Amino acid sequence: MSGNDLSLMELMITMTQVSRAYKAVCDRFASRFGLTQAIAWPIVAISRLGDGVRPGVIADAVGIEPSSVVRLIDQLVAAGLLERHEDANDRRARLLFLTEKGRDKAREIEMALIPLRRQLLQGLTDTELDVCMHVFRTLGKSIENYKTASKQHD
Repeated sequence: MSGNDLSLMELMITMTQVSRAYKAVCDRFASRFGLTQAIAWPIVAISRLGDGVRPGVIADAVGIEPSSVVRLIDQLVAAGLLERHEDANDRRARLLFLTEKGRDKAREIEMALIPLRRQLLQGLTDTELDVCMHVFRTLGKSIENYKTASKQHD
């Protein structure tokens, strides 16, 4: 293995470890709001994307399978944070809307995320953040290209 291959391996291992650690931080963070991370992020995603989104869009936004998002939506509806409405253009589809309680919870979470992000990313310069975002976006595109190519070979 070349030095570059070792660096790439270390990068991927580190990214996986950081992702797991961040998920654990998010679980602890969400518990401050009486929620799990799995429940909190769909609320935030709907708030950011706007009312009237489909469940599949939310699944993509939070990185879970569409089949898994249905159970979370049921929990959010039961908690009074979310409403489902029929799509007038496609009666089979459902659109998701935050309730007033859901919007309040999303705002509360977003405001609390500001100091959390500052704390977790302290010490990084704007240039370092830009480089990091470039790396993640490039990797994301490469992953999508790989998935597309893999489907064509299946």
